Formats: sequence, C-alpha cells, structure tokens
Amino acid sequence: MVPVRLDEIVAHLGGRLIGDTSGSIRQVATLERAGPDEISFLANPKYHGKLAATRAGAVILSAASADACPVPCIVSDEPYLYFARVAQWLNPVDSPVPGIHPTATVESAIPDSTSIGAGVCIGPEARIGQRSRIGPGCVIGKGVELGDDALLHANVTIYGGCHIGARAIIHSGAVIGADGFGFARAQDGAWLKIPQIGRVVIGDDVEIGANTTIDRGALDDTVIEDGVKLDNQIQVGHNVRIGAHSALAGCVGIAGSARLGCRCTVGGGAVILGHLNVADDVNIFAGTLVSKSIPKAGSYSGAVPFQDQAAWLKNFAHLRHLDSMADKIRALEAQSALPKETQPAISNEAETKE
Repeated sequence: MVPVRLDEIVAHLGGRLIGDTSGSIRQVATLERAGPDEISFLANPKYHGKLAATRAGAVILSAASADACPVPCIVSDEPYLYFARVAQWLNPVDSPVPGIHPTATVESAIPDSTSIGAGVCIGPEARIGQRSRIGPGCVIGKGVELGDDALLHANVTIYGGCHIGARAIIHSGAVIGADGFGFARAQDGAWLKIPQIGRVVIGDDVEIGANTTIDRGALDDTVIEDGVKLDNQIQVGHNVRIGAHSALAGCVGIAGSARLGCRCTVGGGAVILGHLNVADDVNIFAGTLVSKSIPKAGSYSGAVPFQDQAAWLKNFAHLRHLDSMADKIRALEAQSALPKETQPAISNEAETKE
C-alpha cells in the first residue's frame, strides 16, 4: 500500500486538517486498533471515550470533537462519509487482466476490455459492457444486458432477458431473474404455474449482496432503481419496485408487487407484505412486519407475536384503539381523584332496573 500524506487527503477530499500535516497514512482502522500509519474516525458519540487513548496517525471527526483529539485530525461535517471516501482511496478494487478464460463458454460478442473467469457461461444475444469483470462460475442467460464497469463475483446467476446497469456489484450466489412465486389453485387443490414473462431491471450503481434473490416479474418488470444497496440473503418478490438510493439490510423479505420509495432504509429481518406502497424517506426498523401501506415519511417499527388468525385479528383490533383507551383511563383517574360531592353523576343501569 502506497502511503498518502494527510495534506494530500485534505487537498483531494476537502475538510480541515489540524495538527502535523506531514504524517503518512497507509490504511484505515478503528480507534482502538489504529497505529501511527493508520487513520480512524469518530462519528458516534458513544465512542468518544476511546478518542483519548487512540494511537492513530489521524482521526476524522466533527468540529465538536476536535479539541479532545490527541493526534492530528481532519474535521468534517460528515465524518463517516469522509472515512468511506478515504477507505475507497486506500483500498482500490483490483483490476484483473482483460480476456476470456479458456474454460469459459461464451456465445456472445465480448468487448476486449472485459475479464471473463473460469467456467463462466454467457448465452447468446447477451450484451456485456466495457471493462466488466465476471467471476468464475457465473451464468449469464440469453439476452442479458450488463452495463459498463460491472463486477460479478463468483457464481452469480442472471436469467435471460434481465438488465443490469453500469457499475453494478453483485456478490457470490446471487440469483437475478428466477421465476416469481406465481401459481393458480385448481378445484382439486393442485397448483398451476403461471409463466413469469417479465424481467428484472436494475439501475446504475446498485450493489447486491451474497445469496440475495430478485425474482422476475409475472407480467411487468421487477425494478431496482439507481443506487440501491441490498445486503445478503434478501428476497425480492416479483413485480416489486425499490426506489432509488434505498438500502436494505440482511434477510429482508419483500412480497410480490410491493412498492418501496426512494431513500428508504429497511432493517434486518423486516418483512413487507405484497401489494403495499411505502413512501419515500421511510425508515423501517429491524424485525418489523409491514402489513399495510405507509403513506408518509418517518420511522416505523413493531411486530406482533404469532397466534391463531382469528385471535390475532381480534387482538390487533384492540391494539389499534390503545390510545383512545388510555385517554379514557386517564379521564377516569382524574374523575376519581375529585371530592365525592363534586364528581359527576354516573348512571347505573342495574340500579335503575332494580
């Protein structure tokens, strides 16, 4: 790793450098483990106590923490974002030598700038972008479009007809374009498969985690818009649409035809039921079950324990009225605290009948 001077980093990325400007940085590290040739960051106040003992060559932090930093620091309004840019600079992605491995099976024209790994299968009529890197064991179906500078790690499968935008990163084991879960039930209880004739259309700058699956549309397309980030082991059902720059953590499940807005975040293990609409700028916490549409921006969380469906519906109906029930209880408590002679008369139907 070629060292980079602190003043070079600031000249390239901005920010304000406090302290010795001549220090050189080779790598990034945590506040606890960083050494004199490594740079760290402080973005979360709960880690402020670790700042005094750090041995880092420099720390990226906000102006509010600068005075407490015992080593040179770079002041930024967004320390974590600044750290991400430094980390990218110090850890560039390897650029393999272009060419096609002799064990690959390629039935389409491939640009000279593309790297094709061992055992790759590329079907007919595929369009592979410039400088794309396709790892060992990948399968790319008929008519797939793969944008420029895409990176497919080993054993990615893209079914026929799907479109992947520029600069996509798809991790090992991901499956793009498998059939959606579409079946019609016959009177005898058997299931009749409904052909899934849509595509998966993925925008630019999308990253898809390991073993994540995105189903093709039944009739229309499943769409993942620009800049979306999907973690590992996520299931995206057919005809789902995920808005630009949304980020979903591991094991999220989105059922068919749901619509997720732009700039949303979804915590790990959350479930969004089918045919629902989620507005832009919604934050869904981990483990949340989204059972109805969310019409406005905000943060949402919660889940209900599993139980018999009839009992669940009855109890959930009560849950919806908890606020009004609490108001009534507070009113009764206030009433009971009044002197007896000033309390309003309360009719008693049983006494009237007597």
